[in-house]
Amino acid sequence: MATAKAEGRRSVAQNRKAFHNYTIEDRIEAGLVLTGTEVKSLREGRANLGDAYAGEMEGELWLFNVHIAEYRGGNRLNHEPRRPRKLLLHKRELGKLLGAVQREGYTLVPLSLYFNRRGIAKVELGLGRGKKSYDKRASIKDRDWQRQKERLFRRDREAG
Repeated sequence: MATAKAEGRRSVAQNRKAFHNYTIEDRIEAGLVLTGTEVKSLREGRANLGDAYAGEMEGELWLFNVHIAEYRGGNRLNHEPRRPRKLLLHKRELGKLLGAVQREGYTLVPLSLYFNRRGIAKVELGLGRGKKSYDKRASIKDRDWQRQKERLFRRDREAG
């Protein structure tokens, strides 16, 4: 997997909780409809994806509960921090995602918010299923075991 720097993206916000609560099976990039003060606030890195999710409204895909802080230099026409934001997708992608959410019980979770190489704000959506508590415990156990293995290998290389 390529790093964010290699892809030419500048990260604004990450949703780390998404990987703990969901098994992500597919990822897709979508554009956002934003106002000027929202873009300026994002360039300052003032966004939070903690409780965010994507869903259908009037046949279109929208992003809900993303907190983009008000722009400090904004005037009385500043944006509302938690307003729903429209996502921009091709019609075929939209149909595929909405079909998976409605028929198969998937959830659309925003994984990261970033600026691409051209300076356009994008959101990476993950199509995932919710984890049960025993799945979460198993994931934590696997992650801890991987860390322990790395420590042991590193210690063996340094000693040997």
